[in-house]
Amino acid sequence: MPQAKTTFNGQQFIDALPHCKALGMVPRHFGPGTAEIEMPYNTRLIGDPDTGVIHGGAVSALMDTCGGAAALSHPDAGLSTATLDLRIDYMRPAKPGDAIVAKAECYHMTRSVAFVRAVALDSDTDRPVATATGAFTVSGRPLS
Repeated sequence: MPQAKTTFNGQQFIDALPHCKALGMVPRHFGPGTAEIEMPYNTRLIGDPDTGVIHGGAVSALMDTCGGAAALSHPDAGLSTATLDLRIDYMRPAKPGDAIVAKAECYHMTRSVAFVRAVALDSDTDRPVATATGAFTVSGRPLS
């Protein structure tokens, strides 16, 4: 028998993923089909020692995690998710010393796939660090 879906808990989602802890991710806001997660600046994540810029892989992990959280927080989502496809366009380096905030929105849900858009921002919120689009599986469907 299918399980009824419980309310999405962003803190539990972050706590359950060891890479989120390793990258210092902090949940900021979750709504129906939306997520916002912050990654504080950390010198362990620097990709270019000459400039102090955070490595693109850390930004990618942040956006992937935020996209999955947006998919799971959608009212029609299942109980688990996995990334099917993620395209990230890097616009510019994040400012050294700044936290990076990812914001994602699940804009379309089918029976088995969630489609998500995301943006990563530093303190210059008018200019994205990166944008992303992704597709995520949704399984363990709740009772309708």
